[in-house]
Amino acid sequence: MSSSSPSNAPDASPADASTLVLHDGTGSGPTPPSASNPGVTTDEPADPLQWLEELDSPRAMEWVLAQNARTESELFDTGFDACRDAILSVLDATDRIPTVTKRGEHYYNFWRDAEHPKGLWQRTTWDSYQGEDPLWEVLLDVDALAADDNVDWVFSGAQMLRPKPGNPYARALIKLSPDGGDQVRVREFDIATRTFVPGGFDLPVAKTSVSWIDEDTLYVATEVGEGSLTRSSYARTVRRLSRSQQLEQAPEVFAIDESHVLAFVSHDPTPGFERDVAHDVIDFYNSKTYLRRGDSWVQIEVPTDVGVSLHRNWVLFSPQTAWTRHGKTHVPGSLLLAELDEFMAGTASLREIFVPTDSTSLQSIDFTANYVLLNVLQDVSSQILVCDPSLDFALSPLEAGAPLHSFSVSAVDDLDPECADDYWLTITGFLTPTTLARGTIGSASAPTSPPRVVKAAPARFDASEFEVSQHFAVSDDGTRVPYFQVSPADLPLDSLNPVLMNGYGGFQASMTPGYVGTLGPGWLTRSTSEGRRGSYVVANIRGGGEYGPRWHRAALRENRHRAYEDFAAVARDLVARGVTSPKHLAATGRSNGGLLMGNMITGYPELFGAVSCGVPLLDMRRYTRLAAGHSWIAEYGDPDVPGDWEFIRTFSPYHRLDDALPAGTEYPASLIWSATSDDRVGPVQARKMAAKMMDMGVPNVRYHESLDGGHAGASDNAASATMLATSYEFLWRIIGS
Repeated sequence: MSSSSPSNAPDASPADASTLVLHDGTGSGPTPPSASNPGVTTDEPADPLQWLEELDSPRAMEWVLAQNARTESELFDTGFDACRDAILSVLDATDRIPTVTKRGEHYYNFWRDAEHPKGLWQRTTWDSYQGEDPLWEVLLDVDALAADDNVDWVFSGAQMLRPKPGNPYARALIKLSPDGGDQVRVREFDIATRTFVPGGFDLPVAKTSVSWIDEDTLYVATEVGEGSLTRSSYARTVRRLSRSQQLEQAPEVFAIDESHVLAFVSHDPTPGFERDVAHDVIDFYNSKTYLRRGDSWVQIEVPTDVGVSLHRNWVLFSPQTAWTRHGKTHVPGSLLLAELDEFMAGTASLREIFVPTDSTSLQSIDFTANYVLLNVLQDVSSQILVCDPSLDFALSPLEAGAPLHSFSVSAVDDLDPECADDYWLTITGFLTPTTLARGTIGSASAPTSPPRVVKAAPARFDASEFEVSQHFAVSDDGTRVPYFQVSPADLPLDSLNPVLMNGYGGFQASMTPGYVGTLGPGWLTRSTSEGRRGSYVVANIRGGGEYGPRWHRAALRENRHRAYEDFAAVARDLVARGVTSPKHLAATGRSNGGLLMGNMITGYPELFGAVSCGVPLLDMRRYTRLAAGHSWIAEYGDPDVPGDWEFIRTFSPYHRLDDALPAGTEYPASLIWSATSDDRVGPVQARKMAAKMMDMGVPNVRYHESLDGGHAGASDNAASATMLATSYEFLWRIIGS
């Protein structure tokens, strides 16, 4: 199966982005390229802090290291060490569930722990996996490879070549990042010998997307000299690369306009349905999909904001806006299906598989051999539906678990006749450690077997005295905004409790319940001097995907303020209910969530005592000129268009600092943090925001920058623990004192 449409965010690749996540486990589809391009002329006054955009200049790095030293000297004490060590023990726990992907007779996993901080790519058998202590065959030791190469490699995935029927999986393309960023080196790996193939495929470090065509041929989308990148610095062209051929010699097979976001081509190797599919990603929410017919690419003719996916003989569609075809209008967020050949011939009628309601949205789908599995949200709680094509595509619920939890479902291996209708079911909740189960979808003659627990992670903290509840705040325009609250069951409603709010609100990304293993020791189980423990709140604000495309589109571009009004409404509701007060309320967000935090600092400073703003967008005048920012114009608007800049200015935190606060209002204590090697959003916006606030004399502003780790902010468990502990410690010392 292959899919096209773009994804959710600075936190994800446009090629992976999709209003609808379609699981196939092949790992195809690119990671977003990006590059820093600070040069731009505008009619804005000169920015005295623009020198901080010089990523690795001695002057800029001197400032970064000085800020790091200041922040660490204040935070990194014995209390910090205890918090960090507790978080690291969760991340490094050897009794975590090893997530696996079935390929042939083996189950593949990537694993990090204290002994292997860079990780092991490994595999085992099903019989062994079911045991308490599986026997793993190590295929690649990334720590050993990094030592041998003297490069701090970060494992970024493996794409395996589907073998001919009856043969084992033998080859893989290994992606390795030198610093945790989006740039990767791609090398061919021999699974049987557990070595890289001498003289095999080896693509230099770049923003690269690859797809196997056959054992001797790849589709490659990457930088190949001048004109090969879009303005977003993604691949503009795709080449067909044969073994032993130089990339520059490989023929170009697909190209797009440089104003679009990216191009990629994938080969679908499904037996009986082999085909090549090309994708022209115009922006995050518009794309074109093509099928190769002989020497030509034939477009699948639908509006560009309709997501297109292929599975065997079917083509599936997911419209972002109302789509009228042949006199029938299909609502945004619905799932539609047709026979591919009939659709290409213009004779197909569309079958509606799923139609959302005001309270439901479709989050993802996957396919077993005979069924379609749908993951649906009902007021942000998961439901699993099974679609049976043999019964006129009837839907039936799959019993999964309790409300206020998240369930994810995916096929085990639809091409293996012994488990063709088997599925994985993952169950998790804020206070419920993750469980992995496996079941089989059945028919009338062979009924469905209930899922059997295969692995269950232990609790990482004592949650017996906590509870999860869901509430709704009312935003400025009357919209009801849901939020989850994790608190002690005996929480006194006297406004004195330390609370941490989290939010995102962009790119149709949904924030659903999930086990807070590191948040337990980092926040929930801590106590103030009065014995009050922490509470945690997740705000499901507009801009996200909790209620499908309508929820997302409600906060696009000139309507961006609605996301911020929603978050502020949740904060006010917590205060009105007596859960907390501004003095004891902290907020945190990363990436687009970092932009949310910047707008809380500058637009709603009276609501928060402290804010943690991570890997953020903040300078919205120049964001399109920095890192991969040009690719997000569909979400925010184009600041180089005067009409767009007029509304973008209203949610550009770097510029909102120039707006006078109401008399007596103070900014909340602010920790702004990023990573030098973040080549998606980049660290420079965070640097400038912190520096500007400091130059303004704003008290209690701190900056911290990891020197590697990419957009995740950390490249291994130890770095992740440091990053999390830094944020928790800063916030707790302000609002939990």
